This record gives sequence, structure tokens and C-alpha cells, in this order.
Amino acid sequence: MDLALLRTFVTVHRAGSFTRAAALLGLSQPAVTSQIRTLERQLGRPLFLRRARGVTPTAIGDELAHRAAPHLDALVEITETGLDEESAVRTLHLAGPPEFTSLRALPALIPLVSQGLALRSSFLANTEETFEGLAAGHHDLAIATARPRGGLLTATPLCDEEHVLVAAPRWAARLGPGTLRRKGPVVLEQLPVVEVHESLPFVSRYWAAVFDSRPAAAGTVITPDLRAVLECTAAGAGLAVLPRYLCAGALERGEVVALLDPPVPPLRTYFLAARTGTLALPHIARAHEWLVRAAADW
Repeated sequence: MDLALLRTFVTVHRAGSFTRAAALLGLSQPAVTSQIRTLERQLGRPLFLRRARGVTPTAIGDELAHRAAPHLDALVEITETGLDEESAVRTLHLAGPPEFTSLRALPALIPLVSQGLALRSSFLANTEETFEGLAAGHHDLAIATARPRGGLLTATPLCDEEHVLVAAPRWAARLGPGTLRRKGPVVLEQLPVVEVHESLPFVSRYWAAVFDSRPAAAGTVITPDLRAVLECTAAGAGLAVLPRYLCAGALERGEVVALLDPPVPPLRTYFLAARTGTLALPHIARAHEWLVRAAADW
């Protein structure tokens, strides 16, 4: 049986779509369709059921994928290991949210640079866009705040991020100690809001988790980078909800103040995602392992 046909089949099985598989393989969609039909004729069985959106494997298709995929991944590993020996440097393409990638992920990978790893990063705040780029082969690893669906991508929980409601000391003094706990979020309606988007994603998530309500105020300062949100908040622009790792230093220095210490702080989980099968490649596997190990201290 032609290995090229099996490779195309496994890619379609993982992608769930001829179109997505074609992009991953660098082929046209008609070429992918033709290869799958050839394989189906050789086997005398249908491998996929065509749906309005993508394809669903038949029982025979699932069985073949289960049998063939590990061997194809092993062949890729052998090939890539050979390339590793011929070249002193392998490049890892990492995508993720700008702040977390800058302050957490990239510094954690720097020790691998001395071991022959080159790094390239893309800053993407949109999870769907991140997964699309990973599926299309633009990235080797991606950090996101959601778990990908389907079999094309795999994900490992990386760490939990605690969110903190903060403001400059003068705003905290204006509220008075204990006022927020006694009276609830209504007392915060007087404070301007600093956020990354007009939809107030961080503030809305915090309000829902802690106050079981929605924020009444609109954004006063909107900037797409959480580091800028922190700087504006410290300068007195208003309240903000920030990851603790990002504002821990400012809290210690007294530049911002935590307005509330809820019994159960809101958390957001980060996932480290890769295309299925690519963790067989040594340089991607090393980076993945390094990040997971580093995240234990985050």
C-alpha cells in the first residue's frame, strides 16, 4: 500500500476535513479527495462519511487510523531525528497570548537555545486563530486558554492563572476598608474600568465568578495588552482585573492594591497544544517537556 495515501488518510482523519488536511499537506483539495478515493477503492470499503462540515470516519476508517498512525508518526520521528543530526539548529515556532508568552513561556525555553534550539514566536490573543494557525502548520506549539476540539490537535494542561481585582491606592482609599465586602459590587460602579477589549472579558469573568453578576460600568481605558492595563491602572486610570503573576510585583511595591480577597479566586487554565503526532519530533518534544516542567512553578 502506498505510504503517501496512508499519510493523506491519517491527516484527513485527524483534521476532520479534506480542506484542512490539504492545507497541512500542501496539496489541493481535489488531490486529497482523489487520494482518499484511491485508497477506498484499494480497500473496497468507505473510510469517511461526507458531512455538511467536514468528514466523519467510518468504523473501518477509525480502525485503519488506529493501526497506521503510530507507524507513520514513527517514520516521521526517524526522518526528523536524521535531520536533527545533520543540522546544529532546529527552529521551534511558538504561539500564544502576548503577555504570558513573553513573561512565562519564552524565558522558560531560553536554556534550550544553548542546546541548539532556535525560537520564533507569534503573539495571538484569539484562541480560535491560534488553533487555526497550529492546525495549518504555522506553529509547532501553541498556548491557549481553551482545550482544542477534535483529533487534529492535542493539549496538555499547563497551569492555572489566578485573577486579582486591583486599583491604584487612591481608589482603594476612596472605597474605604471592607466597604466592597459589606456592600458588594455596587460600590465599584463609581470607578473607571481599564480593560483589553470593549467586551470587558477579564472584568466580566471576575464579576460572574465572585459577585454572580455582570459589571455595570463600561470601559474607560481599552488597550489590547495586559501590561499596558497594569501601567494604566497603577497610574490611577481605574480598576482592572489582572493575572496575579503579572501584577505581583506592583502589588508588593504598593503601586496597585487588591480590592478584594475572595475565598475562591477566579482561575483560568492555560493549555499547551500541538498537532497530533508532532510530539514525536525531538525538538518539539523537548520544548513541550521543558514548558510543562517549568509550569509546575508558575
